[in-house]
Amino acid sequence: MDKLPSPLFPHRHLLGIDGLKADEISALLDLAEGYVEQNRADDKKRTVLRGRTIINLFFENSTRTRTSFELAGKRLGADVINMSVDGTSIKKGETLIDTAMTLNAMHLDALVVRHHESGAVHLLADKMNCAVINAGDGAHEHPTQALLDALTIRRRKGSLKGLTVAICGDILHSRVARSNIALLNIMGARVRVVAPRTLLPAQIERLGVEVFHDMARGLADVDIIMMLRLQMERMNGNFLPSLREYFHFYGLDQAKLAKAKPDALIMHPGPINRGVEIDSAVADDIDRSLILGQVEMGVAVRMACLDLLLRTDEKRNDA
Repeated sequence: MDKLPSPLFPHRHLLGIDGLKADEISALLDLAEGYVEQNRADDKKRTVLRGRTIINLFFENSTRTRTSFELAGKRLGADVINMSVDGTSIKKGETLIDTAMTLNAMHLDALVVRHHESGAVHLLADKMNCAVINAGDGAHEHPTQALLDALTIRRRKGSLKGLTVAICGDILHSRVARSNIALLNIMGARVRVVAPRTLLPAQIERLGVEVFHDMARGLADVDIIMMLRLQMERMNGNFLPSLREYFHFYGLDQAKLAKAKPDALIMHPGPINRGVEIDSAVADDIDRSLILGQVEMGVAVRMACLDLLLRTDEKRNDA
């Protein structure tokens, strides 16, 4: 994976899927394909980012995503430091801009940020001299999740173009849904969202999706079913009558799955709530569930993102 795509990736940061072009997404996925094979080999380490420093700055807990980014950086030979909000001066009153200026003084090469507020990552990127990667900001975007989902689908279906994908569940609070809707539309897929009215943002149709409130209709003849986690921690109010009723109408079980195409595949960004969003028999179906495959693709995609952003920046500086 010593060769970068040509032409070089034109973006300094990866803050969202919005703004990327189809050929740029394909270039990222192609690079990630090589890292999938590397990660399955006995020798998983490369040195393409030797001497580079990456900080994972997480204002929200996420063991899965942070570990994935940490593995990605270390397998490329970079020095990786994890910082949580509990260990920063934010707790002592420091502003986000103060944090950016402090980190800038340490001359890092990439900052991976997760923040509970939409737009916080953009604010940091405006003030940082290094590449910034959005690891999830509020209900706005989670671009590497959409990219790893795309790689997972492409490896099983060959292409995203022409597929019908149903994204089901808590669309209202989901940055995963927004990034996936943007990416799937860019790559030529047809996107449906399936959810109760209380879990859909206003004017969701403007994002280029078909809206369904009935699972049977929404899943009819789809190729891919993306289930979403219910984000109870973001719900201030009564969005659901009960979890039992939610599963009855919107949880994925064998009966609802039967409405999709016979070879339809199942995805979930995790962590899954068994018996709430998805039945265990469906989640663990080795022929149709891609949930663990998504985790594997996550490391490869994040390696590709770090590699592309850091080495492209290096080449620009050398030019």
